[in-house]
Amino acid sequence: MTDFTPFASFIGGALIGLSAVLLLLAEGRIAGISGIASRLFPPYGDRLLAGRLAFIVGLVAAPLLYAAATGEGVVQTVSSNLLLMAVAGLLVGFGSVWGSGCTSGHGVCGLARLSRRSLMATGVFMAAGFATVYVARHVIGG
Repeated sequence: MTDFTPFASFIGGALIGLSAVLLLLAEGRIAGISGIASRLFPPYGDRLLAGRLAFIVGLVAAPLLYAAATGEGVVQTVSSNLLLMAVAGLLVGFGSVWGSGCTSGHGVCGLARLSRRSLMATGVFMAAGFATVYVARHVIGG
């Protein structure tokens, strides 16, 4: 079970939306994490390497800053099954490439721009997520 945190969720969502809007206004780019991360590797193609690196560093630093500011640790549950983690990572990577974007690019930015392709992609990855949770909890027995 997870705790319902409407205030923290609202603030987090607002910050994600604000960062997506600022990136679109400042650079004309969609804030898709898979695209930002993939463009950290050659060929770079543009002058924004420092910005992409700062974005990724921010993703890693955010929970550390939260813990320092609140005195509370960030609880994250990750499977200890390395084969499962490797397969899951490959499937997520494959889905991001095949779907031409990730949950942040399609779900946050694409839906906000009323993109039909993003609506379809979001529906597919949400359905896959629901099915995965169902299988993990009720079929495999998690």
